[in-house]
Amino acid sequence: MAQTKETVVLGLRANWAQFTLLVVVNAFVGSMVGVERAILPLLAEHDFGIASRAAALSFIASFGAVKALTNLFAGRLSDRIGRKPVLVAGWLAGLPVPLLIIAAPTWGWVVAANVLLGLNQGLAWSMTVTMKIDLVGPRRRGLAMGLNEAAGYGAVALAAFGASAIAAATAIRPWPFALALGCALAGLVLSVGFVHETQRYAAREASDMSLSHPDSAVASVGQLLVMSVRQPAFFAFCQAGLVNNLNDGMAWGLLPLYFAARGLGLETIGGLAALYPAVWGIGQLFTGALSDHVGRVGLIAGGMGCAGTRHWSHPAHPYCCRLGHRDGPAWHRYSDGLSNPAGSGL
Repeated sequence: MAQTKETVVLGLRANWAQFTLLVVVNAFVGSMVGVERAILPLLAEHDFGIASRAAALSFIASFGAVKALTNLFAGRLSDRIGRKPVLVAGWLAGLPVPLLIIAAPTWGWVVAANVLLGLNQGLAWSMTVTMKIDLVGPRRRGLAMGLNEAAGYGAVALAAFGASAIAAATAIRPWPFALALGCALAGLVLSVGFVHETQRYAAREASDMSLSHPDSAVASVGQLLVMSVRQPAFFAFCQAGLVNNLNDGMAWGLLPLYFAARGLGLETIGGLAALYPAVWGIGQLFTGALSDHVGRVGLIAGGMGCAGTRHWSHPAHPYCCRLGHRDGPAWHRYSDGLSNPAGSGL
C-alpha cells in the first residue's frame, strides 16, 4: 500500500537505512571513475602508442561533455518518472564501460566507453544526491551532501590506488578494470533490489512549503539557464563548480602523465592520484555539516581562494592542497536552497 503524506517522515534519523544504502551505492559510483584515475592516461601511451597529449586526453572531453548534458536533464527526468528508474539507467549505462576498455582494439573504443561513463556518472551520482536530499528534508542537507561526496570521493581514492596496485602487479589491462566491472554489478544489484523510490519525500516537503510559501514554483530548465547568467547567486556557484571541475580534469588527465614522465612507478602514481580525492572526501565530512550551521557562501569563497593560491607553486601542488577545495557540499547545498523541492531533481 502506498504511503500517505502522514507516514512520510523527513529526516536522517527516520530514514537512516535507505540513506546508508545510498551512501554505499554512491561509493560504487565513485569507484567507476577511480579505477580510471591513475591508469587510463597511461593506457593511451602504453597500449595504443598515442604520443599526443590532446588525443590522449580526449576521453576526459567525451566524459565531461556527456556528464554535463546528462546532469542538465537527469533531474527533470527524475521528477517525471521517478528517481529509482534514472538511477538504474545510470548503472545500465556504466556496466559496459570496463568491458569496452578491456576489449578495446583502438583508442576510439576507450573514448566511447567514457561517453557511457559520463552517462553513468550524470545519472547515478546525480540521483544519489537527489535521493538523499529527498530523505533528509530541508534541515540537514549540508550534512547529507557532505556524506554523499565523502563516500563518492573516498571510493575514487580507494579505487585509484587499488587499480594502480593491480596494474603494477599484473598489467594495465585487463585486471584493473575487472574491479570496475564488479563495482558496476554491485551498484546495479543494490539499486534494483534494495533502493526505494524517494519522490514522495520531495512531494511531502513541497506540500509543506506550499503552505508556508504559496507563491513558490518549480523553475524550468530554460529559466534556470537564464538565472545562471542573470542571477548573481546562481552565476557565482555555477562559476565555482566550473573552476572545481576544471581543476579536477587537470588532475585526472595531466598529472599521471607528468609523474610518469619523471619516472615514478604505477603504485606511486596511484598513491598520488588517490591522495587528491581522499583529502577531498575527508574534507566533505566536515564542511557539509558545517555549512548547515555557518552558511554556504563563506565556504565557497574559501575553497575558491585556496584553489587560486595553490597554483602559484609546483604544478603537482594540487595534490597537496586539495583540502582547500572544501566548497563541494556548500555550492550543492546553496543551489538546492534556491529551488523548490518539488523540482529538487532539477
